[in-house]
Amino acid sequence: MGENSNIISRLFSHFVSGLNSVGGVLIFGLVILINLDILFRFLFNSPIDGVTELVELSIVAIVFLQLGDAVRNGRLTRSDGLYNKIMEKKPRLGHMLGAFFDLAGVVFFMTLIAGSVPRFIDAWERGYYAGNKGIVVIPIWPVRLIIVIGALTVVFVFLGLARKHLLAISGKGDES
Repeated sequence: MGENSNIISRLFSHFVSGLNSVGGVLIFGLVILINLDILFRFLFNSPIDGVTELVELSIVAIVFLQLGDAVRNGRLTRSDGLYNKIMEKKPRLGHMLGAFFDLAGVVFFMTLIAGSVPRFIDAWERGYYAGNKGIVVIPIWPVRLIIVIGALTVVFVFLGLARKHLLAISGKGDES
């Protein structure tokens, strides 16, 4: 069981890192696209159709592609000065608070998933798009799918973090 758990943990870690990398590549692609759009506007007075729509959709996709890695590595914006003091003085209480907040994150993202799945299905079935027919049409279902996958990834990251806190409370985990 321990070995299988370790393999699954490593595979999941690679998956989270892979999503983060895809988000980074998407950022790079947007930088190129935006600069080309500016160049075409300046040189030829002809902007690239759909850049605004692509940027709007891509920002949402990038957030959800990189969110799991940010949570996993403690880079999500937060104020943890008091929490760090509690961990120094009373690590057991700190781990209890950590587990509580991680489980609250699970509830929040499960709620987000519950609202996002029907929106994804609706976009898929009805063919919702951004843009204007005849100029540029960008389907929105891929971004809604990324929201679901990204949020589900964050749920599993929070569960893993909560597990570490609970193991530390029981004395079976790392106290740091």
